[in-house]
Amino acid sequence: MSRQWLIGYDITHPRRLGRVHRAMTGRAMPIEYSVFLFIGSEAGLAECLARLANLIDAKADDVRCYALPARGLQERIGRATLPDGIQWTGLPTPLGNPDNNEA
Repeated sequence: MSRQWLIGYDITHPRRLGRVHRAMTGRAMPIEYSVFLFIGSEAGLAECLARLANLIDAKADDVRCYALPARGLQERIGRATLPDGIQWTGLPTPLGNPDNNEA
C-alpha cells in the first residue's frame, strides 16, 4: 500500500549534503532543498532511509521522517512550485487561488 511521508534533513558538511540531496532526488519529490515528499510502500521508505543512513554522519547530521495522514489538509501559500501550465495532482492548491472554486 502506498503512503506519503515527509523527509527532511540537516546535514553539516557540504559534500555529504550534496550526496544526500542527490540520493533523495532520485527517490522522492523535492519540496524544498532539504525537504522531500516520498510516496511509496513502507519497504520502499525503509530502503530510502537505509541509503541515507549510509551517507550521513549520525553524530553530526539529522534526518527526520514524518508520515502524512491519508486525508490530511494540504495547502500552500506563495509562488508556484512548478512552472505555469504544468500541474501535478499530488501538490496542494494554493490558498487564495482565484481558480480555486472552494472559498
